[in-house]
Amino acid sequence: MKFYCMTLFPEMVEQAMNTSILKRAMEREVIKLNTYNIRDYTLDRHNKVDDYTYGGGAGMLMQAQPVYDTYQAIKKDAGTTPRVIYVTPQGSQFNQKKAGELAQEDNLVFLCGHYEGIDERVLEEIVTDYISIGDYVLTGGELAALVMMDAVARLVPGVLNNEESFMTESFSDGLLEYPQYSRPEEWMGKRVPEVLLSGHHANIEKWRLEQSKKRTLERRPDLYALKYPQEHKL
Repeated sequence: MKFYCMTLFPEMVEQAMNTSILKRAMEREVIKLNTYNIRDYTLDRHNKVDDYTYGGGAGMLMQAQPVYDTYQAIKKDAGTTPRVIYVTPQGSQFNQKKAGELAQEDNLVFLCGHYEGIDERVLEEIVTDYISIGDYVLTGGELAALVMMDAVARLVPGVLNNEESFMTESFSDGLLEYPQYSRPEEWMGKRVPEVLLSGHHANIEKWRLEQSKKRTLERRPDLYALKYPQEHKL
């Protein structure tokens, strides 16, 4: 999996990706990150990439030319026409299902906007997906792009040491993950549930499913209703 990030702040993306699990995955070349500074592709002698919007209004808008030329450089380097994700609160909601879909791609481009956004004409020309991580506005698209890259990367085979781990996490089967415990068996008067100490795998799996259902119903009833539309209570 190769990630390409179009941004005004490549160091922000690089620093975040070069840590922990993702860093090790990049060292093993299971995933790769290529950042492209949009300013490097502007034709303006002062390296400007923004200008006032037609029709008036507050703020500046990223211009089409430097964004388009950055995309052309990526397209050339990738040797293909890649899927381009514009990170925007106007997009469809990002979720685990979408992460799994994107993880099937060989190349993914993330376009990070700033200011009041990006000239609509270049978005129409290059963007294939408009995706949001939530109904709120950030100062730039980098943090949202990093959230998506992290979620997608961990689904790429070889990124996680335990290939089964992501299959039992929250949202993988439409439910929130069950509670988990580690040593010691008792801490501040709270004991690990006896079933987890029993070694009876069938009972443990049954308990985990019950806890997942209970937790989802309590914390995300919207998800529970999608998973069990015919049920009204546990």
